[in-house]
Amino acid sequence: MKLRAIILISIMAVLDGLLSVWMAQQSYSWFPPQASAEAKLYDQLFSIFVGLGTFIWVGVMVPIFYSLIFHRAAKYDASDGPAIAGSTTLEVIWTLIPVVIVLSLSLVSYRTYDKMGTQGPETLVHLHAPHLMESAYAEPVEREPEEPASVETNPVESVDVTAKQWAWVFHYPEQDVTSTELHLPVDRRVRLVLRSEDVLHGFYVPAFRVKQDVVPNHTIDFEFTPTRTGTYRLRDSMYSGAYFAANQSNVVVQSPQGYQQWLAMAASQTPQPAYNQAADEYSQNNNNVAVRGWKRVVPAPPPVVNYAPRYAEEPESSDDPENHLEG
Repeated sequence: MKLRAIILISIMAVLDGLLSVWMAQQSYSWFPPQASAEAKLYDQLFSIFVGLGTFIWVGVMVPIFYSLIFHRAAKYDASDGPAIAGSTTLEVIWTLIPVVIVLSLSLVSYRTYDKMGTQGPETLVHLHAPHLMESAYAEPVEREPEEPASVETNPVESVDVTAKQWAWVFHYPEQDVTSTELHLPVDRRVRLVLRSEDVLHGFYVPAFRVKQDVVPNHTIDFEFTPTRTGTYRLRDSMYSGAYFAANQSNVVVQSPQGYQQWLAMAASQTPQPAYNQAADEYSQNNNNVAVRGWKRVVPAPPPVVNYAPRYAEEPESSDDPENHLEG
């Protein structure tokens, strides 16, 4: 009987392990396409959590359902179960195993975020001691055979990012170019200098797996490395007011040559007010409808930029930046 139980438990453990590995692999398909070096590191970490979580969940639920089905008491049996004495060895084992798991996951998570090197809130922590700040760069990641092997790990471009109610404004200081759309070169590490003009905003690009709160009265350096050309969506991840859902923009990742061409084209254009969905909707509501209830926050005036696309929406992760509309 004991041998049979050992064999059954061993088979279930093997099946549980295979299922966990399968679920870990499936987890990669739950996110948008990986478009940055950080995305690969993040997805690897997430797959570990999914696989381990599946193993534990199945390992707990299967014995529970097995006991409910095959070890139920008889219909009118109200007697007590057999007396079982406590086991110090078992208590030590089921205490140590979770401790080891949690510590291991903490270590793996720390190493992953250290490799990502996005900095983020560390800038706020060290505002009083700038000499403690050091630029962090994502550790090179394994690439597919068809992908280029040369990935620039030093920031080659710095972009000033201003968030406000409700618009994103991107300024390229070297060329003195402003845009409502973020353009970046592929396989080149970039540094974003994040600022907020009013309230708390959130810089979030799902395809990059990067998110950073933009804190008023603070400047935050934020770094990442785009690795896939295409058009992706930037969203405000924080509730910043009535029109925060409209506070979106496109992020266009281009080849270095296409990126330089775009900069040259944008620099040649005369700055003009860009279309802003929040300001447009607010103006229409005030002109056509009597506003009642809570007082609304007046959107900031439309930003004056060199480059503003003629459209408001773009499909997530479009892989055709060369056909991107200009205007």
